[in-house]
Amino acid sequence: MPGNPGISSVATCHETSDYVQFVESEGIDLTVVGPEVPLVAGVVDKFRRRGLAIVGPTAENAALEGSKVHSKRFMERIGVPTARFATVNNDAEARDALRQFRLPVVLKTDGLAAGKGVIIAQSHEEATSALTVLAYPLVIEEFLEGEEVSFIVLCDGKRGFPLEPSQDHKRIFDGDQGPNTGGMGAYSDSGILSPAMRELVMDTIIEPVIRATAFTGFLYAGLMMTEAGPSVLEFNVRMGDPETQPLMMRLESDWGEALMAAARGSLTSGALKWSPDPATCVVMAAAGYPGTPQTGQRISGLDDVSDAVVFHAGTKRAGDDIVTAGGRVLGVTARGADLKDSIDRAYAAVERISFDGMQYRRDIGVKGLRRYNSSGAGT
Repeated sequence: MPGNPGISSVATCHETSDYVQFVESEGIDLTVVGPEVPLVAGVVDKFRRRGLAIVGPTAENAALEGSKVHSKRFMERIGVPTARFATVNNDAEARDALRQFRLPVVLKTDGLAAGKGVIIAQSHEEATSALTVLAYPLVIEEFLEGEEVSFIVLCDGKRGFPLEPSQDHKRIFDGDQGPNTGGMGAYSDSGILSPAMRELVMDTIIEPVIRATAFTGFLYAGLMMTEAGPSVLEFNVRMGDPETQPLMMRLESDWGEALMAAARGSLTSGALKWSPDPATCVVMAAAGYPGTPQTGQRISGLDDVSDAVVFHAGTKRAGDDIVTAGGRVLGVTARGADLKDSIDRAYAAVERISFDGMQYRRDIGVKGLRRYNSSGAGT
């Protein structure tokens, strides 16, 4: 709901705003919430009051994503490692707080911003300019150095079982240049985190959150792997986009069974099984993104892709054509025998697709290849 031309090829799409009424009238056994807005608005609470099975957090727990101020204060309170921060409500407070941080410095708007409410200021001029763009209240925090990792866990209120690690590419241009986006591509590879590091993340970050909140649904920890250990950049309360695409390409167990177990509070170890083969997703975005995207451009070549899965995002039908209808248009995703193979397969599929003004990064997964080349093991 509402769906798009991609998912309509494998599912029935519906238009409604009364989800509870639809689920009850159609006898739907399980509902899974994808986006953050209905979670923050309390859709899970509404379903549970009617005894309906649903995967997602309550509105109270969805505030971990819905409010950066709440999230940072929560992490500080329960001892989850995160960057030093200050919260500010106006220009005067912001300018005073900025004096407490070295450059570069990170500024984050408090509420939902579709992945674009963060500015990393390299100078005082950039920082003060950001104050004219971002809405108050703001979080100002120290800039952490290291490698970013997306760590997503399926939770049933008592326990959490991690999905495979993945790595997002937020900036619009190659080499992590330009403004932040909702994500220009991602790859998933078991070598991103060692077993020992995964256990550390669970022990110091995920399990304390579950104990404090009885969290249900997907808990997404955006991590920075610093020299001092993993530190939380942000929490999301849903599966990430574009991380989900390569993760689903690697999943080998029954996803429906695992989701139903999570909704019923009965997840068990072994519920999730993964292919060792890495997977890569390349996002094809519209001209103008991450600002105002150009829409209505005809997309060609979709039927020519055979060695990858093209996940639709910002698309719609216009007569016999499929056209662009949003900023991030497609997530072209492939699994391979190794990371390089998955990258090559994804980009080979990208080259078969075209629309006017399309833009995409050409270095998705390159950091992973460098890690392999430098270590020989990818750990």
